[in-house]
Amino acid sequence: MIIRPKILIARAVFPEIVAKLAKYFEVTPNQADELWTPSQLIAQLQGMQGAFTMGGERIDAALLAACPELKICANMAVGYNNFDLDAMTAAGVLATNAPDVLTETTADFGFALLMATARRMAEGERFLRAGLWTRWSYDMLAGADIHGSTLGVIGMGRIGQGIARRGAHGFGMKVIYHNRSRLDAATEAQCKASYVSKEELLKTADHIILVLPYSAQAHHLIGAVELALMKPSATLVNIARGGIVDDAALAAALRNKTIAAAGLDVFEGEPKVNPELLTLPNVVLTPHIASATLPTRLAMANLAADNLIGYLINKRPLTPLNTVL
Repeated sequence: MIIRPKILIARAVFPEIVAKLAKYFEVTPNQADELWTPSQLIAQLQGMQGAFTMGGERIDAALLAACPELKICANMAVGYNNFDLDAMTAAGVLATNAPDVLTETTADFGFALLMATARRMAEGERFLRAGLWTRWSYDMLAGADIHGSTLGVIGMGRIGQGIARRGAHGFGMKVIYHNRSRLDAATEAQCKASYVSKEELLKTADHIILVLPYSAQAHHLIGAVELALMKPSATLVNIARGGIVDDAALAAALRNKTIAAAGLDVFEGEPKVNPELLTLPNVVLTPHIASATLPTRLAMANLAADNLIGYLINKRPLTPLNTVL
């Protein structure tokens, strides 16, 4: 009798993904989409060799110590700040994520959020729905131009490059970027992007978009000091991760018109949102949906599943984040 590895699917997922994994594993799904506390997650992981995670399940030293049979956690997300990679490596647990398959979809959304923010689209819709549109006026809901303006990208990975290409080639924007390391000349030319310091980008850009991964070093990378460097007419968009922006400082900057507007798809402590942000007209808020098209989410789920199959069955994961013995 062949004993199949046991895996936990921590959140609800496409039924076809559950069926796909059931061909190889003894699967414990969570199609009721229950939200487990850390202790409940530990209880669910007892006896499991693998976990299919969504990015909200914290995998840290305490959990790993309590789940000695765990061998792999596969995130259905490109971000992995829910993983303590050092602790996972020390425990011999592989971490994987789902890059590439969401690059263009997320870049589309990032640019859409930038446009909605600059052109005050959400504010305009609220204005219309409230019955306030009774006449035209020359300055009614006047926003900022996208075409010909300066786009600043902080975090120039795959998604950042996709946004830069859209800005440069589609809207004739001057693109500047800041990154941990400078891109090669060929990639810069493809994106029509110039490398600058973070301070110069903050001072110069008309529209700034954050696309960098979260880390301890990136926590509150944009706070009161950085917001004060920006133009009063500038906009800020965050599609990266909550915690990169100090949301309280941003709310104050928006209220005081330190900057013109912001667009946020991610938040500190999400799904909770800083209540001050909810009261402000000059911020566009979306619930972490940058990758939310059905084809892309299915591709992400398939990649997470393939990482579980690749590692536990074939010993060849597709997108590992760490190296284990």
